[in-house]
Amino acid sequence: MKEEIKITLPDGTIIKHSNGVTGNEVASAIGAGLAKAALSIKVNGELYDLSRPILEDAKIEILTDKSEESKTIIWHSTSHIMAQAVQELFPGTKVTLGPPIADGFYYDFDTEKPFTTDDLEKIETRMAEIISGDHEFTRETIQRDDAIRMFKEKGEEYKLEILSEIEDETVSIYTQNDWTDLCRGPHIPSTSKIKSFKLLKIAGSYWRGDEKRQQLQRIYGTSYSNEKELEQHLNRLKEAKLRDHRKIGKELELFAFHDIAPGSPFWLPNGMILIRELEKYLREKLDEAGYVEASTPMLVKKSLWEKSGHWDYYRDNMFVVEDGEEVYALKPMNCPESTYIYAAKTRSYRDLPIRIAEIGRLHRNEVSGALGGLFRVRQFTMDDAHLFLLPSQITEEVNGCMKLISDFYSIFGFEPKYYFATKPDKALGDPELWDKAEVALKAALDTQNIDYKLNEKDGAFYGPKIDIQVKDALGRSWQLATIQLDFVLPERFGLNYIDENDKKQRPVMIHRAIFGSFERFIGVLIEHFTGNFPTWLAPVQVVVIPISEKHIKYATKVYESLIKTGVRVNLDSRSEKMGAKIRESETMKIPYMLVVGEKETENSSVSVRKHLTGDQGQKPLEEFIKEIKEEITERRLNNLN
Repeated sequence: MKEEIKITLPDGTIIKHSNGVTGNEVASAIGAGLAKAALSIKVNGELYDLSRPILEDAKIEILTDKSEESKTIIWHSTSHIMAQAVQELFPGTKVTLGPPIADGFYYDFDTEKPFTTDDLEKIETRMAEIISGDHEFTRETIQRDDAIRMFKEKGEEYKLEILSEIEDETVSIYTQNDWTDLCRGPHIPSTSKIKSFKLLKIAGSYWRGDEKRQQLQRIYGTSYSNEKELEQHLNRLKEAKLRDHRKIGKELELFAFHDIAPGSPFWLPNGMILIRELEKYLREKLDEAGYVEASTPMLVKKSLWEKSGHWDYYRDNMFVVEDGEEVYALKPMNCPESTYIYAAKTRSYRDLPIRIAEIGRLHRNEVSGALGGLFRVRQFTMDDAHLFLLPSQITEEVNGCMKLISDFYSIFGFEPKYYFATKPDKALGDPELWDKAEVALKAALDTQNIDYKLNEKDGAFYGPKIDIQVKDALGRSWQLATIQLDFVLPERFGLNYIDENDKKQRPVMIHRAIFGSFERFIGVLIEHFTGNFPTWLAPVQVVVIPISEKHIKYATKVYESLIKTGVRVNLDSRSEKMGAKIRESETMKIPYMLVVGEKETENSSVSVRKHLTGDQGQKPLEEFIKEIKEEITERRLNNLN
């Protein structure tokens, strides 16, 4: 007789089953409707196939298509179906990796010739046939050596490379309709659970993202368990294309990229206004929160990065410079150098916490194939801060960081979501320090009564972290802010403070960023607002348009009055038609247009047009100036996104 195990449901209900019960059986025991809708099961926080046995007491959650995690599983399963279709249609094609990504999936192929859009239609047709066949996804655990023999016979050299890096004696493989792939899983129960899908585009890529290795063909796609969700997704893609920050950035003359500096934006005057306004707002919030500001060198000796651990963990992402026998690196992050600011003088426990902010220029050696507008660059500016504190101050300071981030995001209409990331497999420092840091960071989250999700093994290599995401106007999630708790760097750099008993003690360090980087944050803002920035942030806030040449004198007076009050204003006195001037101002997304003619000249007034809204009527000039100054000072949203 099999041993009984306890299964705890999300509502706390405990049910007993035989050891080896599957997710399918648990779902069926709960109800026929759930069993039909189930796609996967979460067992003690780990995703399982529904057919995989549960061998011990466990907390479980049955996942349906309503779960975000199940969408990821659907996408991953569809990538396997696509890979099967590709290999059947294009014999000799080798498969590499096919992961789920945000809103879909891709698979990279080593093929003799590039895919075409006609090929995508053929692949979709074959995928539909596989899906309608209602083939089960079956998982099998086999010896690693057997897997090597299997994929060697298939000629799958990329799978063999992956297997050569796996240390476990066994690996899992998945099969659907006689097509097998090396995979950790999990997968949906059957191909028929996919009700709608679409292949989206073809792109080039490199094996392992290394431009020195084999060039591959990447096919992107998406899939859902119902037609409505696919239609909504395709509509979002159309809208996202209209909001593309690269397109809008060019139209609004914000930034440019050039081959002479790949992955490094050239900020144009309009773009610099965005940066200056964000810096201004950031510094106001930091001053209120008791931060001091510092700046550290960009080029630093290799010995610093060896001491911090970055040389071992981050070397491939660093730009290295040799000067004779000395080796330097452009800093990819500010944290190691901030320890020198702290250590510049003896610190007392009475001095702590010390909150050191730095708006620092950083460089990371991203491969060229990974670069993408402002979202993935080689040179960027980080709004960084490093807090040095007593262990007893952790909860208060972490909570202070969360409040600062929440307040900052609210001005853009962003609502933060929190994720707690724990120790990764490759981590630096004493495991006891890690345990201590994780307990402290979790306690800080719990004291705030914040709803957060656990991201296991996703911490920084020196400490656990709280990652903070926001959703933009299209509902897309963006990882921006982070709060990282670090006991390791203070240890490695020998930092200390003098306690109340005149003894040296080790401070705790918090790494904190709000934007993440100015470049990425501005890219998100451009797409969130579709370039229709709030007035306080807009590069040009007002344009003055005289109706005819005889009204230029009064228009100039209006222009000068706005200039004196600090409003960013243009005077459009060109001999163009009024309609053309208004259309151009709309194209440049200028928040306000002030049209002045005979009546306005006589009454010292302006006729106000608001971007995307239209005519707002006539107002006395002084009244308009007062209103726009209040709007700018209060940093109001314009709700035009």
